[in-house]
Amino acid sequence: MSPRRPADFGGIGPGTGRFFGPGELRLALLALVAEQPGHGYDLMARLEKRCGGAYRPSAGAVYPTLQQLEDEGLVRLEIDSGRKVFHPTAAGLAEVGGHGEEIDRIWARATERGEWGMFRDPDAAEIIGPALRLFKTAVSTIVHAHGDPAVVDQVRDVLAAATRDLQHLKTDVKRLHREHHQHHRRHRGRRTE
Repeated sequence: MSPRRPADFGGIGPGTGRFFGPGELRLALLALVAEQPGHGYDLMARLEKRCGGAYRPSAGAVYPTLQQLEDEGLVRLEIDSGRKVFHPTAAGLAEVGGHGEEIDRIWARATERGEWGMFRDPDAAEIIGPALRLFKTAVSTIVHAHGDPAVVDQVRDVLAAATRDLQHLKTDVKRLHREHHQHHRRHRGRRTE
């Protein structure tokens, strides 16, 4: 990779490359500290949650970065119940404010990549094969049609219809799941009265 050309860390799918580009972990941690002070493990957990599980921070990456932020005067340490809690300094808050758009892009990419983390869920294994076959068939159809615009439009329509159907199913499943939990809570509440 050329040092002059930034890498595309977004991409399609779960991605196999680095999650953060140069300096981005530093900004992400500083943004988290600015949102709410925390100790190292807390910040690691919050970062993983913010990334939807698609990135699992290691102590070997996080603690040196926090030390760098402290050395730069962007965070300060306070001991609370024996733990080192990182707090933003005025300079740290200014740094976050000055990089707002970049931080927003980092979180947007983290959300997008986190959505792909669902592929690691054991429940997803049942449909990954059929979904990949659907994708392969769509691509193969377009390739064999030599990019014929009419065929491309038909393939898009098929995929759009399948996506709509699955989105409706997802909405129904969420609604039924929510109703089930509400019923269960009401039923449990009656037992305790």
